[in-house]
Amino acid sequence: MVNFRRVITALAVLALFTGLASAQVGGTGQTQLTCNTNVTVTPALRGEGFTEQTGDITISCTGGAYLAPTSQIPLVNITVFYNTTVTSRLLPISGTSTIQGSSNTSEALLLIDEPGSGLPGYGPSLGQKLCTTPLTGCAAFVDGTAGATFNTAVTSAGVYAPNVYQGVVNGNSVTFFGVPVLPPTTTGSRVYRVTNVRVNAQPLAGGSASGASPVQASISISGATSLSISNSAPNVGYVSNGLTASAGSSTQNQCSTQTKTAISILTFSENFGTAFKTRVNATLASQNTLYAGQRSDPSPAQNVPGSIYNSESNFIYPISGTQIAGLADFGTRLKATFNNIPAGARIFVSTANVNNGASPWTAPAIIGGSAGNATPATGAYTGYAQLVNGESTSDGNAGVSGFFPAVTATDNGPNGGNVPIAEVSLAAGTGSAVWEVVNSNANTNESLKFAVYVTYTANVAQNAPLPGVSTVNLSYAPTATSGVASSTLAIPRFAGDSSAARTLLTIQICRTILLYPYITNQAGFDTGLTIANTSLDSYTTGSNATGAQSGSCKLTFYGGTTAAPLVPSPAVDTPTIAGGTVWVNTLQAIAPNFQGYMFAVCNFQFAHGFAFISDVGARNLAMGYLAVVLNDPGTGARGNANTTTSENGGR
Repeated sequence: MVNFRRVITALAVLALFTGLASAQVGGTGQTQLTCNTNVTVTPALRGEGFTEQTGDITISCTGGAYLAPTSQIPLVNITVFYNTTVTSRLLPISGTSTIQGSSNTSEALLLIDEPGSGLPGYGPSLGQKLCTTPLTGCAAFVDGTAGATFNTAVTSAGVYAPNVYQGVVNGNSVTFFGVPVLPPTTTGSRVYRVTNVRVNAQPLAGGSASGASPVQASISISGATSLSISNSAPNVGYVSNGLTASAGSSTQNQCSTQTKTAISILTFSENFGTAFKTRVNATLASQNTLYAGQRSDPSPAQNVPGSIYNSESNFIYPISGTQIAGLADFGTRLKATFNNIPAGARIFVSTANVNNGASPWTAPAIIGGSAGNATPATGAYTGYAQLVNGESTSDGNAGVSGFFPAVTATDNGPNGGNVPIAEVSLAAGTGSAVWEVVNSNANTNESLKFAVYVTYTANVAQNAPLPGVSTVNLSYAPTATSGVASSTLAIPRFAGDSSAARTLLTIQICRTILLYPYITNQAGFDTGLTIANTSLDSYTTGSNATGAQSGSCKLTFYGGTTAAPLVPSPAVDTPTIAGGTVWVNTLQAIAPNFQGYMFAVCNFQFAHGFAFISDVGARNLAMGYLAVVLNDPGTGARGNANTTTSENGGR
């Protein structure tokens, strides 16, 4: 950071370089070539992002000395330093791997005189022409043809010079080599635009007292001419976290089979209006076609200097047949990573955003078309996102059938089957679902909700599904660990979820604990024991539905026998007790000559017990009582499954 501050200090007092005076031929009243920098739009950058777009820098120059026709125009190197790493996509020069810097040529571009912008003037009227030697720049000469204006750059008579230059990335900087500086003298201004610079916003995500951290740039000029630059250290963006995410949670019982049961709504909310973006901008009526916002060939082209597109792509310009500067791989993607899903459980998610677990969000008439991005006449705007087949799968040419990697629904959710769903592939209890934003509106903060469902078959005898807590992490996608420029890593890419994993699903063991305070089969008495499994009764319906459960009960004795008064009888397991049935036995049959108390821990909910003590034959003395239903003390995996107040309103 100390070195960077020195650079800023030095640039703030940037002095004249030598060169133009020796190039002057004729003319009087020459002036200093002076330049002013400007950032017309200072965008909000997502603090989670490794490849966030900065605002364009324009350098507008006026004055300067007259250069004679046919004379060579002085070349300069323009370097822009940033207070974080530059991560614009690298576009290596083919066949020049041994040349230093050839592998760091990038999609960052410098444009001269706003070519193709439609603005008035000769420069803006020209087509966009690439300098094909970005490591050395391109020579240019003052146009000497008859009738030519004296401040037109050419490569030969009547052939205009390149006006698009690729930047070479080096850590925190990008350099444009060999850029011609033809003074406009007394006619208008010469404009240099730096665009398509992406940076790693993550180190700046902590914010500042004002709530956002600035991305600072500083400009250095070197070469055969002199420039006086004002405002040479502009801010080109402000960083704050772009996403707030939350997840609902559900508690289910191990002994209750679940089929497409809604367990959570995942909510992804953007913290500012441009946090969710489509791949390219689709706002015009002519772009109301399927997946217009995901195409690799937007029409009209996204290549007008100075335009604000609010998309994941920036200024799109083909460098070669396979290299396209400024084009992102996909729109904003949102990821849910599921963890600790027990074996035997299946997770399903909605294939698009929803209102709730039973109601899908209404899709645009043309998904991804421009009409779906328009602000509605009434009501709040909510965008649209679709499940895709991977976090890094490129959209390709999404306008062509089959290219957009949407996942087709394989089923429908419960409660009328209105929500299209698809299963999440799990490995060792972990899997992820990724949705891509295909319609978004930059003028509002959107919240997109996705439903999650679970299916499993109860198998208490096999302790399946395992009781425990399943969690989910929520983030942008794709996630990566690299905050450096790359030719192979996806754009955009993001850091993973910085928040603790959110509880998604708790599966608690199904059991009831019964206490029989006194039982005996000594001194001529015996005790009859019953356990009823009432999980099938008519009161477990509607919102209290549990489904028929079954399981055994473990009987544990505390006391002793006549032969050993302080030694309890061994524990006993009952057979499986089906829902709607009663287990009946006598103490003499399961624990001969025992006297004391007994716990029955039953692997199903809604167990009830009864004890009947009498002399043999019940001739002289008898009494009965209901076993006490105890609160389950539980553990992290064994919550309270049955109490006297929670069981269907304490029936």
